[in-house]
Amino acid sequence: MASNNNDMKHSDSQPASLPRRQWLTRSGTALAAALGAGTLGNLFSVRPAYADDYKALVCIFLFGGNDGMNTIVPIDATRYPQYSSVRGSLAIPQANLLTLGSTGFGLHPALSGLTTAWSDGALAPVFNVGPLVQPLTKAQYVAAAAATSTTLLPDNLFSHEDQQTLWQAASGDSFARTGWGGRASDAMGTVNPVISLSGSARFGLSDTHQSLVVPPPGYTFGADGLQATDNYASALLRQAAVTALYAQTQETALASAYAGIQQNAFGMSSRLGSLIKIAPGDPNAVAAIDSAFSSLISGNTVTTPLGAQMYQIAKMIAGNATVQGSRQIFFASLGNFDTHGGQAVTGSPATGTQATLLKQVGDALGAFYGALKALGLSTAVTSFTQSDFGRTFAPNNSTGTDHGWGNHHLVMGGSVKGAKTYGNYPSLVLGGADDVGVNSWELQGRWIPTTSVDQYAATLLSWFGASSSQLASVLPNLASFPSANIGFV
Repeated sequence: MASNNNDMKHSDSQPASLPRRQWLTRSGTALAAALGAGTLGNLFSVRPAYADDYKALVCIFLFGGNDGMNTIVPIDATRYPQYSSVRGSLAIPQANLLTLGSTGFGLHPALSGLTTAWSDGALAPVFNVGPLVQPLTKAQYVAAAAATSTTLLPDNLFSHEDQQTLWQAASGDSFARTGWGGRASDAMGTVNPVISLSGSARFGLSDTHQSLVVPPPGYTFGADGLQATDNYASALLRQAAVTALYAQTQETALASAYAGIQQNAFGMSSRLGSLIKIAPGDPNAVAAIDSAFSSLISGNTVTTPLGAQMYQIAKMIAGNATVQGSRQIFFASLGNFDTHGGQAVTGSPATGTQATLLKQVGDALGAFYGALKALGLSTAVTSFTQSDFGRTFAPNNSTGTDHGWGNHHLVMGGSVKGAKTYGNYPSLVLGGADDVGVNSWELQGRWIPTTSVDQYAATLLSWFGASSSQLASVLPNLASFPSANIGFV
């Protein structure tokens, strides 16, 4: 029974990695994730490597709740005046927006890095997406919100932690343990679990494993002193001792399973360590990737957190024969989108906290798209954003916005049916049919989603190759919605 507790818990940070052991380097977080995984004996089973029908999904989670209303803005003669009159000092001047063809919408100017993807027809906005249990009208919402308990609403709306869970889990239950990425990996039998550049997020968790967490470029992946390249005398003795330890016959099934997981984890770090450690400018770096990311590279370092994650993902996609498997799912993230204050600078609404963050998003994703395009892999990779929730259409008194519900997102890739928009844009009327608010104090423009996370995920997974039965197992609420495919890819 879902509760109707609008608990505004506060968290806009990225998910924490698993605890580090003293004998692991910083990058050993990745190995720690493997060591702690729940699969017994076949977590990293080896299957045939590269296939001609290779595909990858890349999730970019914007922690804190990105303001979609200033990310994708209506510019037509009817809706822009509605937008600007409500947004007031937060309204981005129409002349500053990046026009999205003839769609009647524009992008925040900080997202200029995505203009090539848009002109290539490889970028699509998807409107008013959010966690739902079933399609929901305002009348149903109002009745359910007033009830003591209800099964019609997702848990704990407008709460950071809960909505992060519901987005990553594609569920209405904020106690959901697994993520839709992890469940898809299980259902489709991918060689690797979800590969995360941002800690052990729920998105990659399944009943049998958690994400494979890898470090940024230039860092060691695995245990310090136990790498294949650690060939000095003491390291070789240590390697031999560890190998012998895990090769011993164990007395219990649990100990045997643990030893098997350890062996598989060391095998994984041996296979991927050299690829993961490559930094920009290294002898083995991919020239096309370095070129695409050149504006974000200083020396041997990618200068922004999201840029570093996307650079690493581009490397692993280019090296998919080493990573293994014809299907790969990746997770990246950026935090600090909880813009209750300082979202924009008074008198200069195209600048401020959100603009700084969106520039990092646009530059990183633009470079990523450019790298894949240069490698001839753009049609094989689809990237998409997620976030806790949208933010209120009406600004608050601190040059910011508060917690909302439905939000606008971006999908990018050579297989995306871009240069057009998808979903239903809200009516922009405070207290209207799309706004949860009824009383004067709550007329803020917190949109009731018209597209569910389930439908968003199902569209991506259908392209990825999931069958109808696999979609049903990964997304159990999908049957409650009239269409399983929004059609953007």
